[in-house]
Amino acid sequence: MTWTLPNILTLLRLLAAPGVAVMFLYFTRPYADWLALLLFLGAAITDWFDGYLARAWKQESKFGAMLDPIADKAMVVIALMVIVGYSSMSPWLVLPATVILFREVFVSGMREYLGAVAGTLKVTSLAKWKTTAQMTAIAVLFAQGVFEHYLGMSAYGMDQALFEQIMAGQEEDLQGLRWKYAGMIWSGYIGLALLWLAAALTLLSGWDYFRKAMPHLREDR
Repeated sequence: MTWTLPNILTLLRLLAAPGVAVMFLYFTRPYADWLALLLFLGAAITDWFDGYLARAWKQESKFGAMLDPIADKAMVVIALMVIVGYSSMSPWLVLPATVILFREVFVSGMREYLGAVAGTLKVTSLAKWKTTAQMTAIAVLFAQGVFEHYLGMSAYGMDQALFEQIMAGQEEDLQGLRWKYAGMIWSGYIGLALLWLAAALTLLSGWDYFRKAMPHLREDR
């Protein structure tokens, strides 16, 4: 491989994928949430830059074309695993995450079976929108974890009655509980909505890939 800047960015994104999970092993929350969010956002930004720079500088390579989708999938799969693992296992979160993981495994298996033929099945704009929706949803859901734990830290030691009075506006909100609660609720709703959108786009792009691969999967070939 050639050590061009686009290839280096892609490799760094691949290495960042397990780093998202490692943050929760060595740091307490909400610091782990912050670091995972920043690492994920940095990786998502490089996902755009490496492809743009490779095309602009005419540095597209086979290594980059091979590694780029692997880095994307590793980042999405590991981040979803972390989010589901630290969630309340709500079916509203687990179901779209399962759809996304199933599609990625299914398409990766088809690509492995097709071998060199897989390279002729070009990436569509639908697949790019799918990746964008996945990464945006995951970033918002990581942000929800940040709001949730700052809310918990601010309300630590506070009795339920006082908490409810503050939330109702009957007591002065010295700790900023209301805006932290609002951030937690809205980022949760928005993150879930985006994840369901990502799951729908994931299914559509998976079906599109399967439809294009069908002529190469027939027994009579």
